[in-house]
Amino acid sequence: MLFLAFNFMQAQDEKESKFNIIGYGGIGYGIVENDNEPNYNLNTNNAAFLLNYKISQAFGIATGIGLNELSGDGFNSVGNFYQERTLIKIPLLLTMSSKMSENFTLFANFGFYGQNIVKDDYRYINSTQKNIYDGWNFGAQLGLGFVFKMFDNFSAGINYIGQSDFSKFESNNNQGINDRQKMKNLNSLGVILMIEL
Repeated sequence: MLFLAFNFMQAQDEKESKFNIIGYGGIGYGIVENDNEPNYNLNTNNAAFLLNYKISQAFGIATGIGLNELSGDGFNSVGNFYQERTLIKIPLLLTMSSKMSENFTLFANFGFYGQNIVKDDYRYINSTQKNIYDGWNFGAQLGLGFVFKMFDNFSAGINYIGQSDFSKFESNNNQGINDRQKMKNLNSLGVILMIEL
């Protein structure tokens, strides 16, 4: 009887959880592509928290919420400006993981996202325009990380995220600009944390 109880407890310990939490953040830059105005670059500070469901040892599906802070200088038909934009992003990703050794794992993801502008400020020399662009747009992202197992349920490492928008944000009426824009080739490098549940 004692032998059966010991085997049952050992099987419970060896059973791997189907869920893990993934958090990543990074810094980088991308290109704002406009239909009618000049293109310009913006810097990014971004972070995301995902809940990953493991379909198998190698594959999973993840979703969660992300925050992207964009900032930088540019110019348009109104004048030179400094822009600050905040976006909330909701990704839906296929995740892949492959053990390279006992403690190192290669982690990748690919999928789609929808994102919404929650703040958009253009600061000109003599004025500030708010919320010139708003609404939702959609795009695709690719991620690649190298993760080191630090504790039984916790891993950390470095991470790359690349993304580009498919659809465009439209400018609001009566803001002095009539244009559509999207972000392309947004690349960031940072850290990734993984917690097994």
